[in-house]
Amino acid sequence: MKLIHTGAEWNPHWLSHLQSNRQIGFVPTMGALHQGHLDLVQTSKSKMDVTVVSIFVNPTQFNNPKDFEKYPITLDADLEKLESIGVDYVFLPSIETMYPSPSCLTLDFGDLERVLEGRFRPGHFNGVGIIVSKLFHMIKPHIAFFGQKDLQQVAVIKRLVKDLSFDIQLETVLTRRETDGLAMSSRNMRLNNEERQKALLLFTSLIKAKNQLMEGRPWLSIKSEIEKEFDQVELARLEYFELIHPDTFEIKNDFDPNQKSSICVAAYIGEVRLIDNLPIIP
Repeated sequence: MKLIHTGAEWNPHWLSHLQSNRQIGFVPTMGALHQGHLDLVQTSKSKMDVTVVSIFVNPTQFNNPKDFEKYPITLDADLEKLESIGVDYVFLPSIETMYPSPSCLTLDFGDLERVLEGRFRPGHFNGVGIIVSKLFHMIKPHIAFFGQKDLQQVAVIKRLVKDLSFDIQLETVLTRRETDGLAMSSRNMRLNNEERQKALLLFTSLIKAKNQLMEGRPWLSIKSEIEKEFDQVELARLEYFELIHPDTFEIKNDFDPNQKSSICVAAYIGEVRLIDNLPIIP
């Protein structure tokens, strides 16, 4: 496993693989790796000739500075995990490498900026779009792999690739969950034991809502009941619980079994903000 710190350092390796007609897979991460990240890596390794993983905690996508300061850094453990599963390259850029000067460019993803994550985290997707664009330009992969847990981020990056004509394919990998159903997230490391137990409310609410939808209960009635359940749980604060179209992120007020749909949820458990989603009609 080779460690790379700049685009200039990567370029000779990239050129060599290109000349050998080797397919390059890319997994961008912010570190604090868990099995969900490793699923992305394993998917890349199973399909591609070369796998590159980046680790960079991107400051511009944190609309809350305290969240950035508290983001877990576990670089040594991350590198051990990546080496143990045979990653070819790890890209470890510094902030100075990625942002030699403050970025003046602003990306607006239209309607995706004004619902769910876009609404509650203003500026977040601009930061995501800028850093992903930079990484795509530097690494120049054939396929990039992203997790379904960040469903709206996937939609944003799909729009980025389409509108800016990146010659890159995107592949989404299913959410990896703990045995009790909690979606794996680097932020879970910040939960204490009580908060970890309360965090299960996100997953159990998604399952309950899906089951009731499939039984024919009206969506707005289900949503109202879930909101009341969150209100009754100490340490929990719901931001949204919405039925959406997973491609457009149009919010739905009723359920159509003939259309794609997913339920998305975001909530604070203590001071830790968690998100999750569940496909209803894939």
